[in-house]
Amino acid sequence: MNENVLRAKGLCKSYGSNEVLKDLDLEIEPGKIYGLIGRNGAGKTTLLGILTGQNTLDAGEVTYGGEPVWENQKALSQICFSRELQATLFTGQNTLKVKQYLKMGKLFYPGWDQEYADKLMAEFKVDPKKKIHQLSKGQMSMVTILIALASRAPLTILDEPAAGLDVVARERFYQLLLEDYMETNRTFIVSTHIIEEAASVFEQVIILDQGKIVENCPTEELISQFHGISGREDVVDEATRGMEVLATQLLGKHKLATVRCDGTKLATARDADVDITPLSLQKVFVALCGHEDIQQ
Repeated sequence: MNENVLRAKGLCKSYGSNEVLKDLDLEIEPGKIYGLIGRNGAGKTTLLGILTGQNTLDAGEVTYGGEPVWENQKALSQICFSRELQATLFTGQNTLKVKQYLKMGKLFYPGWDQEYADKLMAEFKVDPKKKIHQLSKGQMSMVTILIALASRAPLTILDEPAAGLDVVARERFYQLLLEDYMETNRTFIVSTHIIEEAASVFEQVIILDQGKIVENCPTEELISQFHGISGREDVVDEATRGMEVLATQLLGKHKLATVRCDGTKLATARDADVDITPLSLQKVFVALCGHEDIQQ
């Protein structure tokens, strides 16, 4: 058994009458960059908290290297869950200093790379003496990223790391992520709502919808199954016969159908008088998780 495999089986989690995770199974293999995407309320942060022993579960189990994650320091020291910092805590303003967060990282993660942390602090222009509540939204995101990368944890998880960054900083983050991955080959899980920018980075994408994983697949393999087929309504209807039609849009006699199909059926459709276009990961996500928000 590979010691770096994270497995979740039968995860169930509810908050009152709200069932957030529903008998969920997941396996995270080492040496990949995973993207975790889902709509607000899909259960992403809850799932990540359970995978890293920071949240309880109602049923199921999570193991890392075959050992339970819950209250297991050996396993947890190999997993970094770097989540969004908050300017306020239950007791008021977050008065902890950046250097205190970094000190905690050094104490907790055996592979902590202080030289790398210092380098990133200098690049991000983060003052280690500043208190968290004194930082801008972007600087707080940078501290989150800094801790994740400098941890050198074999499994590193980032929850909305780019949320407070401008487009230039987001581009730099993904560059740093890829550089680190090429150097260390450690496993990353990145949860984000900014799908288009991250799509090219994800080797594998996990789509969480209404408490269940609906896809866990290599990104290119998933995207290749989805296309938009457009043309005259009757011709599109004939071309898409036997395909899984996920959404349609009508504009007069013109029709656009979003479909999921294999290469054989798509090849047949190419003989018809229709336009066929591939979908981006973001549009695939909308097709799978849009539900009633998509016009049928």
